[in-house]
Amino acid sequence: MREQEKCNLLGPVAATFTSANTGSWRLERPAVNFDICVKCGTCARYCPAGIIVVDKTVKEGVYFDWNYCKGCGICANECPKQCISMIPEGGEQI
Repeated sequence: MREQEKCNLLGPVAATFTSANTGSWRLERPAVNFDICVKCGTCARYCPAGIIVVDKTVKEGVYFDWNYCKGCGICANECPKQCISMIPEGGEQI
């Protein structure tokens, strides 16, 4: 899995546009139904934080960097197979 560059944000405006560690305030998180997922990579292309990695060689090959996932749901909205659902943080996938 690719490691995100960590940074400290100083002041009200960041001069560098990079992912900040936001996992602690996420209210929902994406959950992938791997029985439906074809690992097309659409979720990774549309992720605004660039934190999704797709490995086509394994069945459960969609990985999220939970330290940087904001829980925005764009991956779920853009998935052509609709195999990503947003669940409450700490909730179990049903």
